[in-house]
Amino acid sequence: MLDRITSPQIMCNRIIIVFLFFCSLTYAQLSVKNNAYVFISNEIVFVNNDINLNDSASTIYLRDEAQIIQGSGTTGNSGVGELSVYQEGNVDEFEYNYWCSPIGSKMSSSVNNPFGISLLNDVTGLISSAPASYIHKSNYNGTSIPLNIEPYWIYKYIAGSNYSDWIHVQATTTINPGEGFTMKGTNGSSSAQRYDFRGKPNTGTIGVAVLANKFTLVGNPYPSAIDALKYIHDTENASVITGVLYYWEQNPSVNSHYLKDYDGGYATYTITSGGTETYIPATFNTYNGDGSINITNTGTGVKTAKRYIPIGQGFMVEGKAIGTVKAKNSHRVFVKESSLTSTFFKTDNNKEMTQKGYSTEGFSILTSDYKRFRLNIDFNNTYTRQIAETFHDNATKGFDYGLEIKTSPDNVLKSDAYWSNDDDSYFAEALPFNQDLKIALNITVAQKMPVKIRIADIQNFENSQPIYLHDIERDTYVDLRIQDFNINLETGHYPNRFEISFVKSNALNVKDNVIEDIKILQNNTLSELIINNPNSLEVKSFRLFDISGKRVFTDDINSTKREFIYSTKLFSDGVYFVEIESSNNKILNKKIIIANKK
Repeated sequence: MLDRITSPQIMCNRIIIVFLFFCSLTYAQLSVKNNAYVFISNEIVFVNNDINLNDSASTIYLRDEAQIIQGSGTTGNSGVGELSVYQEGNVDEFEYNYWCSPIGSKMSSSVNNPFGISLLNDVTGLISSAPASYIHKSNYNGTSIPLNIEPYWIYKYIAGSNYSDWIHVQATTTINPGEGFTMKGTNGSSSAQRYDFRGKPNTGTIGVAVLANKFTLVGNPYPSAIDALKYIHDTENASVITGVLYYWEQNPSVNSHYLKDYDGGYATYTITSGGTETYIPATFNTYNGDGSINITNTGTGVKTAKRYIPIGQGFMVEGKAIGTVKAKNSHRVFVKESSLTSTFFKTDNNKEMTQKGYSTEGFSILTSDYKRFRLNIDFNNTYTRQIAETFHDNATKGFDYGLEIKTSPDNVLKSDAYWSNDDDSYFAEALPFNQDLKIALNITVAQKMPVKIRIADIQNFENSQPIYLHDIERDTYVDLRIQDFNINLETGHYPNRFEISFVKSNALNVKDNVIEDIKILQNNTLSELIINNPNSLEVKSFRLFDISGKRVFTDDINSTKREFIYSTKLFSDGVYFVEIESSNNKILNKKIIIANKK
C-alpha cells in the first residue's frame, strides 16, 4: 500500500515495490523524500542496493509482519528519515528478554549506527507513536501504560566469561550494530509489550568481536528474519564460533529483581548444513550474589527456538577463535513468525506444528537417514535435564559442527547429566549407528537424591529395537521404550556406571533369562503382591519404591521358595517399582499399580 507520496515519487515507488516483490532480480534503490511514506502490510520488499530516507519526515512503516530484505549492494542506507517496525517482548517486569535492534540512530551519516532505548517508542496508532520514557524508578519496574522502560536493566556482553563482564548501558546510545542487549519487560503488559523501533534500518555485513572460549551477546540486526542455517554455516562464522546459539529463559513465577532469586538458564540450538535441527531446552538454576550458580536447581524451560530468527531476537554465541562473527544480507529471509518456523523465543503454539516440520510435542521432524532419541533425566523430582543422541552415517567420533552441542563450565549444573565421549562431553551428541554401540551417560548428584531417566522423541527406530539403560554396577538392563529407570543415588560423580546400549551382551542373556522367569503380580482384589519363582532361583532381596524413587519396603529373602506373598493394604494407591535381586546380583525391575479396594 502506498499513500501520501508526491506524483513523481508515486510511480517510482510503485515500480520498486511491485517489481521487486514479484521479481527479486530487479535492480533498484528505494528512496523516500519530503514527508512521504511507504506503508507495507504483510508483505516483503526487496531492495538490491540501498534505502534512502532523505528527509526527517521520510518514513517506511512495516506492519503485520512485513519485512525488508536488501541485496548485495554496498552503498549502505542513508538519510535522516526513519523505518518503523514492531516487535513484542514476552516477559514481565522481572525477567529479561535478549534483544538486537534492527535500526540505529538516524542522526549520523554512518551506514549503520549505534542503538539505545531512546529509539524505542510507544505505539499510539497504526502509524503514530510517542517516544517511550526511560526514567529510573525506585522499584526498578518498567511500566506499560504509559510505556516507561527501566534503564537499569539494559546491558550488553562482549567476549566475556564472568558475571562482571556485563557492560551496563542503561539509556546511552552505545549498543553497536549487531550487539545484543538485555531488557526486562513491563508491568501491566500481560507479558506482551509492543515496542516500536524507529531509526535508520541496518543493512550489509555487521560484525561483532568474539574470543575463544568466551561468550558474546549478538542477534538478528535487520528488519527481516535471518536463517540460522546460513548464519551458522557462513564460512567466516564457522571459523570463529562453535555453531551453537544460546537463548536465555527465566522462570516467570519468580517476581524479584534480586540476583539471588533469579531462576533461569540457557536453551541451545544448532542446525546442520542440510537443515537438521537440534534444540535442547533450558535447565534452570539459581544464582549467588556474584553470579555463580547455586546448587538449588528448580525447573526446566518451556520456550523453543526455531530455524528462522525473527526481528529483534538476541542470543549468545561462544567463540572458538579470535575473530568477528558476522550477520550478512545473504542471511536474510522473509519468514513470518505466524509461520511457526520463526518465533521470538517464546512458548510454543503447537497448532499446525506437524505440517510445519515439527511434531505436536515441538520436536523437529528428521529425514529418514537420521535416527534420534532424547533422554529426560529428572533430578530430585525438581528439574529435568534433556539430552539428545542423533545418529547419521556421516557423524564422527569427533565434534560435528551444526549437529552437536558440547557442555561448557557455564551450563553444567551441580547435579546434571550429559554424554561422555573420550575427553569431551555433550548435551547433544551424534554418532554413526550400529547395534553394538555403548554410549556413556555421565551423571553427577550434589546430594543424595532420586534420579529418573525417561525417553522421548524416538525417531526412525524400528518398533522392535530396544533402547536399554544399562546400570553397569548392578549389571541390569531397562528398556526405556517400555519403562522408566528409577534409582536413588548417593552424592557423587558417576562417569562409568551408566550407558545406553541396543543389545544385551551374550554372556548376560542366558543368566538374565533365568531371573526374568520370575513373575510379579499385583492382585488388587486381595491387596497382595505375589512373586512367582518357578525355577527356584535363590532370591536375595525384594525392594519396593514409590513413584518418587523412595524405598518404602525391603525384605532380605535369601530363599529359593517358589512363591512369596506380601500384603499391600498399608500402601497408598499409586505407581510403585519392584526390584528383585538374585543371589548372583542380577536385578529384575517391574512397575506395578496399587489400587486398594475402599
